[in-house]
Amino acid sequence: MSTSGSGESTSKASRGRPDGGSLRLLHAVALIAVMAGALGSVGLMLWVGHRNPSRVLLVLFVIWDLSPFIALVLADILSKRWSVLTRATLYGVMLILTLGSLALYGDVVIRPRSQPAFMFLVVPLGSWLLMTIVVPIAALISARLSRRGAGA
Repeated sequence: MSTSGSGESTSKASRGRPDGGSLRLLHAVALIAVMAGALGSVGLMLWVGHRNPSRVLLVLFVIWDLSPFIALVLADILSKRWSVLTRATLYGVMLILTLGSLALYGDVVIRPRSQPAFMFLVVPLGSWLLMTIVVPIAALISARLSRRGAGA
């Protein structure tokens, strides 16, 4: 911890630097989960849709179902300079979306429905909504906390 002449103290974590092993571990687990979630989601979608005669439709479903996972990986690449709070939120979203997607898709496999495609359309949409709401809110909160800390 460092102390400036004005009596303000800041930690490495509050300045946006990694806080050590816990954030790195969360990051590693989140990346592995996203990769496994992407593969699992496509596998479950192909399992449910294997009787569909339209290969074009299956390819479109693969792209749509992979899109949130690709966005999360891209966000991870861009997040290197983000605050610790924002990155930790991103990693949490990565885990939640992966587990949620696999659970919902797995439920479609275990308990077949008359309209199984619905879940494979709605889950990516919900994932996009969650990502585009939660991570920016975390960034705004982090920026306000940072400004408030700099003004103290």
